[in-house]
Amino acid sequence: MDAVPRHHFLPERIWLDDGEGGYEFCDQHSDAERWYTAAYADAPVVTQVNDGAEPEESDVWASSSASAPSIVLRMLEDLDVHDGAHVLEIGAGTGWNAGLLAHRVGEANVTTLEIDGAVAARARTALHNAGLYPEVVCADGEKGWPPQAAYDRIICTCSVRRVPHAWVKQSRPGGVIVTAWDNPWITYGLLRLEVNAGVGEGRFSPHSAFMLMRDQRTDLRIYRDVVRDEHQPDESRTGLAPWDVTGPDIDAQFAIGVRLRDVWYSRQQNPDVKGVLTRLWVATTDATSWAAVDYDGEHDDQFTVWQHGPRRLWDEVETASRWWRDHDRPTPARFGITVTAEEQRFWLDDPGSPLDG
Repeated sequence: MDAVPRHHFLPERIWLDDGEGGYEFCDQHSDAERWYTAAYADAPVVTQVNDGAEPEESDVWASSSASAPSIVLRMLEDLDVHDGAHVLEIGAGTGWNAGLLAHRVGEANVTTLEIDGAVAARARTALHNAGLYPEVVCADGEKGWPPQAAYDRIICTCSVRRVPHAWVKQSRPGGVIVTAWDNPWITYGLLRLEVNAGVGEGRFSPHSAFMLMRDQRTDLRIYRDVVRDEHQPDESRTGLAPWDVTGPDIDAQFAIGVRLRDVWYSRQQNPDVKGVLTRLWVATTDATSWAAVDYDGEHDDQFTVWQHGPRRLWDEVETASRWWRDHDRPTPARFGITVTAEEQRFWLDDPGSPLDG
């Protein structure tokens, strides 16, 4: 990494974690010490917000970033490139990762794709200023890049919910695909696939979170987009605490996410409902079913549940949580996926044990 310094690839304007779940602006010229500290910290740096639009002060969200150096290194280790390997990168971002790859395998062997034209142009400039000239293409990475196929290695630096079969199709036999993973329940995990006979297969590993591929950003994440005044939910009780499935136990969250791949949750503090301190909302990505679980602030073993729609979502969450406990609380590393032209099949421990079987 010393041969390709990270700070050469960061824009003058960056956004840093404000410690309260948001971001604050940092300029290289007006706050150089803080900017350089961020450039060499082992932490992500947000390099674009709101897809490049000028943000409102109260509505700033990250849309492009430089990943933490330790995560970049981990993904490159998983990629396991060799001299002269032909590499496709999905998500050029700052260009730093492409620069590291170009330094390792030769710039003529690296193609990097970026869907955002402004981000692609900035990455290309940063690479050229560093004396590196891999091919930088403004294109939708979900489709891969057929003109330079087939590839020995494909790496995706944004997270995906489904692995495009185009990547498998454009890989050489024995090729490797490394990508960050995401599902509506939790953004977490890396996935390493080996490709043979048109099939990609491999396991997850428990590392970090990345921004979702733009064409896969489809969630509703606000309960007001799902709940309607005319809905008449069914009331019940549960002993499963909301924090047991949405709290700090990443293993539990990951397992529920791979079991319920179209379900998301959102917490609401002080929902202005008598006797309710916090409410957990759970809903399907198509907004046809939802559930709410209320905590009164006093009782940790019983909670009120409201459910609406064709699916009893909290019942499904309880079933997924029970499945996880019954299978010895598997970590992400015990899960895997098989990607074919027809489907993505999730499994536990080995491909012969599909989750949906």
